[in-house]
Amino acid sequence: MIYYKSREEVELIKESALILGKAHGEVAKMVKPGVKTLKLDQIAEEFIRDNGGVPSFKNYNGFPSSLCISLNENVVHGFPSEYELKDGDIISVDCGVFYKGFHSDSAYTYPVGRVTEEIMQLLKVTKESLYKGIEMAVCGNRIGDVAFAIQNHVEQYGYGVVRELVGHGIGRNLHESPEVPNYGKRGRGTKLKEGLVIAIEPMVNLGTRNVVQEADGWTIRTADRAPSAHYEHTVAIFESGTEVLTTHKFIEENFKF
Repeated sequence: MIYYKSREEVELIKESALILGKAHGEVAKMVKPGVKTLKLDQIAEEFIRDNGGVPSFKNYNGFPSSLCISLNENVVHGFPSEYELKDGDIISVDCGVFYKGFHSDSAYTYPVGRVTEEIMQLLKVTKESLYKGIEMAVCGNRIGDVAFAIQNHVEQYGYGVVRELVGHGIGRNLHESPEVPNYGKRGRGTKLKEGLVIAIEPMVNLGTRNVVQEADGWTIRTADRAPSAHYEHTVAIFESGTEVLTTHKFIEENFKF
């Protein structure tokens, strides 16, 4: 069942999203060689709780952390750990905030220190594909239009689009209907209507699209161990226009590229 949101409910999601955006910004300050990924998790959780929110991911179906931190060939759902970031890594930081009864969700992939031009292009194209998807997330279109826009952009570069993991509706629950794949056909799938709030999140591999689950039961990595990138925004769809509720502004203000 799809839960359509009122303007008032979307405003509450925006409040949640602002805390989330600022939490991402605090994490961004510390993404550099020598920093343990567990430290990033601690920073995010402390900021979220200090601002009246609750980390959406912590204890969600048993997930142990506030952030999903996925390095290099890991696509999503990685755990923060004692691992110290090193020059040449890429790190996906995915976070959610629950505030005043509503969740928000966003992700960003960082280059750590100096990375290859090949990797930088992967990050650039994946981020571009997020906005290609958002452009198609308008009233009257369908989920397939969003999915096709992402897939079409990414596959021009020979990258693999992950199929086993998808975006989703979001609101009072972290994951709601409908699913929002990053591949598909135009004109197919759920029709986008007034009040729909979805998380759009391309997950794109430098190599093949195939993924496997690690023994921890959570971490998803590329089957060929090629690097993977992940970007995400929460958006609200209205007849007057689509609103991007989350923001990467604080990341890009605080992270030294």
